[in-house]
Amino acid sequence: MADTKVGVISCSGEECLGGTLSRLATRKVMEELRVGKVTSLCLPLYIAGGGEEREFAKKYPVITVDGCDKCCAKRATLKYSGGVKDEVVISEIISEEVALSKIVSGRDLKEEHYQMVDQVAEKIVRQVDQILGE
Repeated sequence: MADTKVGVISCSGEECLGGTLSRLATRKVMEELRVGKVTSLCLPLYIAGGGEEREFAKKYPVITVDGCDKCCAKRATLKYSGGVKDEVVISEIISEEVALSKIVSGRDLKEEHYQMVDQVAEKIVRQVDQILGE
C-alpha cells in the first residue's frame, strides 16, 4: 500500500476557530508533511454531489477532520461514501470552548493558534502513517 493515497476531508465551518484550524492543519499535512500521500477533499463539493470527491472516498481511506463535535465531515462521509478510516475532532484536542471561539481569520491568529495547527497536523500525520503502514 506504499503508493496508496489518503483523503482528508476537513471541516468547512468558518464561524469558529476549530474550522480554521482544521483547514490549516489539513493543508500543512498535504503541502509540507506528507506531500504526495495525502489529498484534500472539498466538503462543500462533497455534500453538493461532487462525484469525484465521493468516488475517491469510496476507493481510498479517508480521515475526517472536524472542528467541533457536530462532526459534519464525518457524517457526510458516512452518508455518501460509507466509511471513515480515522477521524480527528479538534474540540477534543483543544477543548470545545477554544474550538468554538470566534477567531476565524488567518490575520487574527497568534503563535498559540499555529501551535494548535501543528498539534492537529501531527495527529493527522500519525493516522496517515498508520494507514499507509509507515
